[in-house]
Amino acid sequence: MGSEARKRSREKLREQREKEKRAAKRNRTLIVVGAAVAVVVLIVGIGFAILNSDRSNGYDGPLAAQTLQDDGSVVMGEEGASAPVVEVYADYQCPACRQFELLNGDVLKQQAAEGNAIVHYRTVSIFAQQPVPTSSNSLRAAAAGRAAADHGVFVEYNDLLFENQPNAENEGYTVSNLKEWFRETDATEEQAAEFDERLDAEAAVVTEFTEDFLPDLTVDATEQIGEENIGPMVLTDLISWGADNGHDPSFLEGTYTGEIIDATGTAYTRYSGENEFRGTPSVYINGELLDNNTAMTARGLKEAIASAGDGEVDTRPMGEDDGGDTE
Repeated sequence: MGSEARKRSREKLREQREKEKRAAKRNRTLIVVGAAVAVVVLIVGIGFAILNSDRSNGYDGPLAAQTLQDDGSVVMGEEGASAPVVEVYADYQCPACRQFELLNGDVLKQQAAEGNAIVHYRTVSIFAQQPVPTSSNSLRAAAAGRAAADHGVFVEYNDLLFENQPNAENEGYTVSNLKEWFRETDATEEQAAEFDERLDAEAAVVTEFTEDFLPDLTVDATEQIGEENIGPMVLTDLISWGADNGHDPSFLEGTYTGEIIDATGTAYTRYSGENEFRGTPSVYINGELLDNNTAMTARGLKEAIASAGDGEVDTRPMGEDDGGDTE
């Protein structure tokens, strides 16, 4: 074999070895990736199994009485019941709130129906300052839930809203869907007509707030007081600043949208210290904030209710005068 032939032979052998090395490396990578995916699937599967193993078995019995409160919140409890008060702060666009509802919604219904708890639903919108559609989804659903409370079907409608929660990045909770879901609560045609009228008005307010008022206010405030000062501000404080600086919020007065924004601002000041409201879902029993391990499991929530003493609702039923008894 000549020198040139030997050179070509060595070059061909080198290329073959390089090809084999690349193939071996690719195979090792596929094995590692496959193992990693298997581990992730296993972990997710275990987590899902654990969550579902601690879910309530469901509750199909009658609901305790629902009473609309003067601040727009809703209390569910048997008449004259003396029991721990479970406050639930939730945002309809919050995925963790949906998870809480799936895990413990029926627990709360059953506990209230059996007289073991008084459930105080406090709808808020922690996403109201986020860009559209997250903000508009959150506020539109909250206003719809508040309108449903006018007709005594808040709890039933609450279930439907969480069941149909949209992706935060997509427009959801459309007016047409919200109207359709209200009819699934067995509301009368008269109630549905009233709900539709109110929802149309609220949807217009939400659009004005999220697409015009708040963006303009935020730009102006950023220029005048700086982004570093806006960041820590509660939305109601920013709106108050705007009212003093040429941004008229009067279009929110008397609306359920404004009521939800006010309720959210109040949530941040109602409790302090270890019980301070930080986000949703937040679950309190007699004013004590539950940790996630307790609130997000059926067993934990039931045990917390069973070990608590009687509580007191700190709001009054809608239309009750100042001298009335608080439920």
